[in-house]
Amino acid sequence: MALSNNVIGAINFIAMLLSIPIIGAGIWLATEPDNSCVKILQWPVIVLGILVLVVALAGFVGGFWRVPWLLIIYLVAMIILIILLACLVVFIYMVTLKGSGHLVPSRAYLEYSLEDYSGWLQRRVRSSFKWDRIRSCLSSSSMCAELNQSYRMAQDFFDAHITPLQSGCCKPPTECGYTFVNPTYWISPINTAADMDCLQWSNEQTQLCYSCDSCKAGLLANLKKEWRRADLILLIALVGLVWVYLIGCFAFRNAKTEDLFRKYKQGDSYN
Repeated sequence: MALSNNVIGAINFIAMLLSIPIIGAGIWLATEPDNSCVKILQWPVIVLGILVLVVALAGFVGGFWRVPWLLIIYLVAMIILIILLACLVVFIYMVTLKGSGHLVPSRAYLEYSLEDYSGWLQRRVRSSFKWDRIRSCLSSSSMCAELNQSYRMAQDFFDAHITPLQSGCCKPPTECGYTFVNPTYWISPINTAADMDCLQWSNEQTQLCYSCDSCKAGLLANLKKEWRRADLILLIALVGLVWVYLIGCFAFRNAKTEDLFRKYKQGDSYN
């Protein structure tokens, strides 16, 4: 019984360690400028990681200090958290399945279209109420100003591999035919009817293309890349937690069997 309880305690210490990458993934998302503006995924991930830590701690205490009711709470709560984590992993994969950048002639950077992304992600940015807050947050960052410091000549900028957010928000879409002055200042052509985003562009440094669909698409492209990385971390943690849980169940069953066998032998000795 003692050996089995020690095994349960030890593997729940591993479960506690597995909560660290989950919490870390949430904190990393929270520190990314785009995710800090959107505020969708980071808090569910952080909260789930903290819950895994608390439940694993309960299993650790229950195993080493032989508290059966804590072990039962651990077994029930952990399977619920594993299911929730699995659902989150699948959800992130599904909503980031669609969407990618498009090559345009004579440009190293990609252009992005809002319609390419999943309907769920699109709804996060299509609402004017939601986007006004996100746009205000994005425009307060230095991501566009950094382009002006890095690229002086048009060809250098056209050959640059800028981020999806910078491509969508800091410059007009290439199809609009604007003439480059610097990365955030462009001369308007006579005809700007190619796309609504062409009319949305402004050389005002606080406006730029933050109201454009291309900016929304660039944001979603950034989110997709970062969420996919976080999803890989969550998947690895999920596999580890499932492995730990199965070993814990096996050890708990052995502990109960040993306990019953010990009581049975004690009963025989009295007879």
